[in-house]
Amino acid sequence: MARLLVHVEGQTEEAFVNELLRDYLISVGYESVSARIIGNARLRRRRGGIRPWPSVKKDIMNHLRQDPGCISTTMVDYYGLPQEGVGQWPGRASAALVQAGKALHVERALLDDLIHSFGHEVDSRRFIPFVVMHEFEGLLFSDCAAFARGIARSDLESDFQQIRNSFETPEDINDSPINCASRRIENLVPGYEKPLLGTLAALEIGLGQIRAHCPHFAYWIQQLESKV
Repeated sequence: MARLLVHVEGQTEEAFVNELLRDYLISVGYESVSARIIGNARLRRRRGGIRPWPSVKKDIMNHLRQDPGCISTTMVDYYGLPQEGVGQWPGRASAALVQAGKALHVERALLDDLIHSFGHEVDSRRFIPFVVMHEFEGLLFSDCAAFARGIARSDLESDFQQIRNSFETPEDINDSPINCASRRIENLVPGYEKPLLGTLAALEIGLGQIRAHCPHFAYWIQQLESKV
């Protein structure tokens, strides 16, 4: 039986793994599922607060080396990945030129970089990179009624639905500083606390709804399932 470690961006993603994803993945065959935060707490409120890729890659490789029975994955927002300098995440800058599949483009670049750096030292099939398109908050628009109930703001269901209806999928809600999913939510819910309210909303929505409406997220879950 495989063990899964999810390298996550922050507390919200950590709670998502521990409270929503873990039980499901254990039910399909994983021995254990845990989350490890890779975000930089000092910079977390700023775009680009996640740690540089070389540091994260080192953590992933150390874990793969130390636990031969593990699978490693990531859960990070496309929106906040560093694009410049020595800390840039492979594929993030060039993804802007891709018409579709930006997250998949970055994921492939991450895997290629890991293989290039470490060769056959570990089985690259044990690393499944996942980049949330465009950010975690977008997933919450998978079920606007449940989203509104989860944060005890049923009065906002129609507002959430209006945003959702403007895009083909929740993952398409764009990543500009003005129109990103989190900013849209904050405009409707002043003082929105992502770790608490984001988790409550995700629990109310449920994994099934998110999979049904977010194809890239669903592909990630399918990849994880395939390993057991």
